[in-house]
Parts: sequence; structure tokens; C-alpha cells
Amino acid sequence: MSGRKRQPLAVIEGKGRSNHITKAEAEKRRKHEERMKGRTDSIVAPDYLTKKQREEFDEIAEQLIELEIFSNLDIDNLARYIDSRDQYIRVTKELRAIKPVRKKENNTFSNDEYAKLMRVRNRLFEECRQSATDLGLSISSRLKLVIPEKEKEEVSEFDRKFGNV
Repeated sequence: MSGRKRQPLAVIEGKGRSNHITKAEAEKRRKHEERMKGRTDSIVAPDYLTKKQREEFDEIAEQLIELEIFSNLDIDNLARYIDSRDQYIRVTKELRAIKPVRKKENNTFSNDEYAKLMRVRNRLFEECRQSATDLGLSISSRLKLVIPEKEKEEVSEFDRKFGNV
């Protein structure tokens, strides 16, 4: 489906652009969005993570639950993020131990092992970045989830006395 991404109703209302949505449609969307949130009753780190990774999983999951953007359905995504991040760190440490060029006699050559590890590292970085964005772990992805506060309009004397205010 092309076009703009569908925004949550609260975001649309917070921006003050909800005049195109009827009250019935708004209620229907609100109920649908509530059902789509997912439960948070069985969030446990997967067994394939190491003990250290499980601790990190629990820490991040707790923060995401507080933000109300994490559910049972996101467990594998977070586990994959933590695993690929861990691999990224290991590859980066290996890269530091390898020189990018090697010298033989009076000639300088590029180190093929270094180039291979750089490609692996770049792939792992992209995987981590995409997972972080999907989970709301980056500042830009969280800002997209923030619900703007609705500006208070000044209420006239007439509206205070006779309106629904």
C-alpha cells in the first residue's frame, strides 16, 4: 500500500487535524488501536540468548513496556536486535586487531580479511539500526510515536456560559 503511513488517532488529534474523522470513525479506530497493542503478560527473554544478553533484554523490555510500545509480539524482534548488536561489537573488536593494509617487501597491499570483516560489520550495523528503529530504540523513531499535546484554545465568555465547555 503506497501513500502516507497511517498515524494513530491520538497523534492526529494531538496535531489538531482530526476534523476529517467522524466521531463514529474515531471511536472505531480507538477500539481497533487498543486491540492492536498486544498483551504484555508473558514477556520473557528467549533461551537462545546468553545470560548477559537476557539481562540486557529484560532491561530494554522494561523500558519499552513503560513507554507502552512493547508487547509479547515484539519479543523476537528485541532478541534479534540484542544478538546482532552483540555480534556487531565482537566483529568491531576483531577489526581493531587487524591492520587494513599489509606490507610485503616494498609493496603495500590491502588486507582481504579486513575488507571481509568490514562488510560483515556493515551488514550487522544495518540490521541493528533497522531493528532499533522498528522497536523505537532510536530517538527519531520514538519521536514519531510521541503523542503531541493538544493546544488549549481560549474559550470565550459565551462558550463558557452556554457551550459544552
